[in-house]
Amino acid sequence: MEKKSGPNPTDRAKKGVKRSILVDKNGVTLGLAIDGSHRHDVKLARPTIENIVIKRPRPTKKRKQNLCLDAGYVGDEVKELAKEFGFTLHVRPRGEEKKLLKKKTRFKAKRWVVERTHSWLNRFRGILIRWTKKTETYTAMLHLALGIITWRSTGLLG
Repeated sequence: MEKKSGPNPTDRAKKGVKRSILVDKNGVTLGLAIDGSHRHDVKLARPTIENIVIKRPRPTKKRKQNLCLDAGYVGDEVKELAKEFGFTLHVRPRGEEKKLLKKKTRFKAKRWVVERTHSWLNRFRGILIRWTKKTETYTAMLHLALGIITWRSTGLLG
């Protein structure tokens, strides 16, 4: 069993988990990866993309597949990864979206969809406060919660 928790550098080295999710423009989760909270975001980029659960359409010049990331993903490793998987990479420097939001009132930040999904995940107490010891159980809880979030967001709940 692979260990998927580690010391959190911002919380007095308590053990924690970092989630990385890939969502489409509507917030439906396509890929998920977890690791110890001490891991850098860049190290979770490949497993997240490799864990995409649906068959991706082939990207073309007319129908590009965009990958919008925050400033934590700056670097050659992510550029090579995006090229390998056929994504058009968009990495915003820190504070750039905030400046655009002030200038243009109709501008909508692209990363808010991911942040919203993370916020919805935190509403599931068993995920926010990780009671489960086994990585497999925690991953199953994440998949269940993401399934419920997708079900709610599609309007099928009534």
